[in-house]
Amino acid sequence: MTASHPRHVAVIDIGKTNAKLALVDLEMRSEVTALRQPNRPRTDGPYPHHDIDALWSFILEGLAIFQRDYPVDAISVTTHGATAALIDRHGALALPVPDYEFDGPDRLRNDYDAVRPNFDQTGSPGLSLGLNLGAQLFWLEKSFPDAFAKAHAILTWPQFWSWKLTGVAASEATSLGCHTDLWNPHARDFSTLVDVMAWRALFPPLRRANEMLGPLLPEVAARTGIDPATPVLCGIHDSNASLLPHLITRKPPFAVVSTGTWVVAMSIGGKRVPLDPARDTLVNVNAFGDPVPSARFMGGREFDVLMDGHTRQTNTSDLNAVLESGTLLLPSSVMGSGPFPNGTARWIGPEPRGGRRYAAVSLYLALVTATCLDLVGAEGTVIVEGPFASNEHFLTMLAAATERAVIAGQRAGTGTSLGAALLAGQSCRVQSADPPDVLPVPAAFRHYAAMWRARAAVA
Repeated sequence: MTASHPRHVAVIDIGKTNAKLALVDLEMRSEVTALRQPNRPRTDGPYPHHDIDALWSFILEGLAIFQRDYPVDAISVTTHGATAALIDRHGALALPVPDYEFDGPDRLRNDYDAVRPNFDQTGSPGLSLGLNLGAQLFWLEKSFPDAFAKAHAILTWPQFWSWKLTGVAASEATSLGCHTDLWNPHARDFSTLVDVMAWRALFPPLRRANEMLGPLLPEVAARTGIDPATPVLCGIHDSNASLLPHLITRKPPFAVVSTGTWVVAMSIGGKRVPLDPARDTLVNVNAFGDPVPSARFMGGREFDVLMDGHTRQTNTSDLNAVLESGTLLLPSSVMGSGPFPNGTARWIGPEPRGGRRYAAVSLYLALVTATCLDLVGAEGTVIVEGPFASNEHFLTMLAAATERAVIAGQRAGTGTSLGAALLAGQSCRVQSADPPDVLPVPAAFRHYAAMWRARAAVA
């Protein structure tokens, strides 16, 4: 397969909880194989930070495994947001790459708020911890001025790994535009924060997500066995990778719900509604540089917290028991973000166990997701990508709460991998609009949704 028409694309997918390496067959539009390992932050050093050495070893070893069985025709990168690396003139890290759940930036919050741009400019809500990348950079510069002064480049997370593979530094809009405070999506340029802090010179030239940064570095080619001429793409933010296949194959209006550690609801061609930064709505930037009204909450993390130590097996009788009893979970078990950032999780009715708990938690997550869709004016079919696409309770309740068709998209995170692989140049035809028919939903789901909304509104 020629570089201009790649078939097998290796996708590096660094999520907040897990790192994944997938080999995507673009002709079949599916994953051939995938490798995973936990992405655990290190707690040594001056603050919690990403284990770069462990991730890099995983990437190189995985690429070598892929190359033994398939010719790798191209490499693409997708990662979670709110993360960047500071690189010095010698190509070393000027400082460890912070874990965005570290609370250091909150210690300078008042000082940071005095310089951060407003929501109307950036579409970035003010978030706690290091969830605004600008807040991380501000804290690093104020806390470690000597080390920060050695930085030659700021590389957003996908572009850091592309740089590791090619030696070519780049900036890219989907990663700059995901609640960072650094980007003005309407002007398609850096925000005023970047100039106030004199950071503009630290950001490499802006490149498109699908641009080839270069071939592999010789040492990477030697370590992996991959042809050194193999192209490496600039890379893309993970939620926007999930969105990309639908942008190039569907007619608006529609919405995509990307699920993982974060559940991100993105509206394409929906109603124009004012976004509420206090409820974690934001403006993402898609692969074409266009603004995308979005809302999010830490749904995957909530699921893990709520189901810790409990069975993840359920059946119809468990579901019916929850619907009939009116057992409700009100938000939120992970506070500080999402549409109910100040809510404290509590059960209405007896706290369920066993399969009933799985059912109740699934219904709860669907109802918070429906709230996110409402907040961004979503219309048309809803496509669910990632792990929640295999949860029938979630899908049925989402259809009941939105009163729109809900489609299970790629499961187990493969939508993200496919979207990142499509950056390598596979063309797709636009399909006709999805049928507007709402899937049949039992009345019990609609009644449950109404009860939950009434309770959540006053919680």
